[in-house]
Amino acid sequence: MFNRMRHHGKGPHCCPPQTMPTQFDPPQFMPPEQYVRTNYIHTVVPHVQPTHITNVNKHIFDHQYYFPCTESVVNECCENHTLCEMPPNPCHMPQHHCHMSHHHGHMPYHHNHMGY
Repeated sequence: MFNRMRHHGKGPHCCPPQTMPTQFDPPQFMPPEQYVRTNYIHTVVPHVQPTHITNVNKHIFDHQYYFPCTESVVNECCENHTLCEMPPNPCHMPQHHCHMSHHHGHMPYHHNHMGY
C-alpha cells in the first residue's frame, strides 16, 4: 500500500506514518461567559381588607307652623248729643218739644258715648 519512494542520491527517505497514542495537554480555561437565567415563581399573597358599613338613620322633624285666621265684626255705635243753643224755658215750651235732654250752661255741649 505504501509506495516507497526511492531517491538516488540526495534527500530524505519517507517512511509510512505511525499512529502515536493521543496526548493530552492540561486544559486551558477561558474566562467564563456570563448568562442570566430568570426563573419566575408565582406566589399568591391574599390581602383581606374587612369593611364595615354603619348606617345612620337621621330623622328630621320639620315643624311647620300655620296661622289660620278667623275674622269677626264688631259694630260700634257712637252717639253725639249736641245742644246748639240754650234750650228755652221749659215752662214756656209746648208739650211736644219736651223730648230733648236738658243742660244748663252757656256753651254748646257735646256728649259722646263710645261702645267699648
